[in-house]
Amino acid sequence: MTMMYGTVHKYNRSNIDTDVIIPGPYLKIHDHEELATHAMEGIDSDFTKKISDGDFLLVGHNFGCGSSREHAPIALSKSGIKAILSPSFARIFYRNAIDGGYLLPIEIDENVLEKIDDKDKLEIDLDNNTIKNKTKDNEIHKIKPFSKIISEIVKAGGLFNYNK
Repeated sequence: MTMMYGTVHKYNRSNIDTDVIIPGPYLKIHDHEELATHAMEGIDSDFTKKISDGDFLLVGHNFGCGSSREHAPIALSKSGIKAILSPSFARIFYRNAIDGGYLLPIEIDENVLEKIDDKDKLEIDLDNNTIKNKTKDNEIHKIKPFSKIISEIVKAGGLFNYNK
């Protein structure tokens, strides 16, 4: 898995549902690049203008709740988001993100939300289960490790690749 580097985009709220991540009117879009232009439109209409490839999203509890639409992790991934940092995820969103190989849902301790600010530069080390805040003097935070099977699916690039 190794290391990931990027800028964090913080939305300090819980229960961000899939209707906010990718609003219903866009569900008929089949082109993933076009779908991505509407990511997080329900919260921030300028979201995709702020994102660079490889960036991270930092949010509150229960991210991805609501309907089971697979469009949500696809839109976030194609917008440039590599990982989402949250104290908890809706299980269906978590599995859609992992199984599709779209992006990484990384579980953090709740206190980390207060210690990382919008636009901080982070280094995520999945082998050692840490986040290093490069903006704040290399402050280190622990992350919840993936289970063995989830780790193997992530390394394979998604469930379909894992099953090959």
